[in-house]
Amino acid sequence: MAATNVNPTRMELKKLKGRLATARRGHKLLKDKRDELMKQFLEIVKDNKELREKVENSLMTVHKSFSVAAAVSSPQMLEEALMLPKKEGELDVSFGNMMSVTVPEFSFAVKDGGEGSYNYGFAFTSGELDSAVAELSDILPELVELAEKEKTAQMLAEEIEKTRRRVNALEYIMMPDLEEAIKSISMKLDENERGNTTRLMKVKDMMLQAAHSKKKTAEEQ
Repeated sequence: MAATNVNPTRMELKKLKGRLATARRGHKLLKDKRDELMKQFLEIVKDNKELREKVENSLMTVHKSFSVAAAVSSPQMLEEALMLPKKEGELDVSFGNMMSVTVPEFSFAVKDGGEGSYNYGFAFTSGELDSAVAELSDILPELVELAEKEKTAQMLAEEIEKTRRRVNALEYIMMPDLEEAIKSISMKLDENERGNTTRLMKVKDMMLQAAHSKKKTAEEQ
């Protein structure tokens, strides 16, 4: 806000002071929100890091198991065994609220097949394949949880950035402009008041001088 574009009146001064007070309150609230978002974000990132390391280690184990299964079985047998799944999974997506940020909540459940069931018969498959499929099935809930945490962390990071920009806009642009405008109006009002006082004093002096002249003229007569 350029001070030259502000109307230097007391009403405008009161209005700007009100806006500045509101901006300061908003600035404090946004800073508190940013700090709390950062706290929540760091906790999510810490949990996400630990879970990702665990999932990556489990995936490495699954990859090794599938490599062993592929080594002892023919490619055709593996393709036929894994071609038609008997299990059906259901991913339920809901939403929660974290510091005014809508975050996803994933819930995964196996509908058909039951625990420990496989997509194939055991007559022509190897135990290594059974082990690899079981290990992959075991880490599926952790994969869903990891996806939830990573999406939550991403959304919190975006909200933190938005809040940071708003805080900076208030702190470095809006509030200084309002303070400058208030200072400019106050100086102009003070200057006008001093001018009015000076004019009143001059008028008073002129009136006193006129009264004195009139009195002197009357005395001479």
